[in-house]
Amino acid sequence: MQQVEKLKSFLNAKTVLLYWSMDDEVYTHDFVNRWYQEKCLLLPCVDGDDLLLRQYTGPDSMQPGPQFGIPEPVGPVFEALEQVQMIVVPGVAFDHNKNRMGRGRGFYDRLLKSTPNAVKVGVAFSFQLFDTIPTEPFDVPMDEVISE
Repeated sequence: MQQVEKLKSFLNAKTVLLYWSMDDEVYTHDFVNRWYQEKCLLLPCVDGDDLLLRQYTGPDSMQPGPQFGIPEPVGPVFEALEQVQMIVVPGVAFDHNKNRMGRGRGFYDRLLKSTPNAVKVGVAFSFQLFDTIPTEPFDVPMDEVISE
């Protein structure tokens, strides 16, 4: 996440979509807490088969999500998707062509298609990087992939 902080696309972005990390993902909690007062930081909230976005306004704004128990912010849904300038995306695997493999439900692929102007940055551990991974026509590649 220290590398993300140095990206010009992050420094220039006013509205950034992040994620609240699970145990097997690149840890984001400290990053979110460090930046939420300087930028509009959005976190995804599971709503059936889709992700809704809500602004993170501090640790007290979080509650366990309904499907996976991942903490999600409460408050109004952020609907101005054209304002999202950068998205930091988790994944199970990434390849050298900037393709991403998620957990198989398509949450992020659907969301990424609705934010075509946002810079998409995948973050992963080095063991999650491969020469190639299987892709489908609906998969959305990253603009950049960062690992340690």
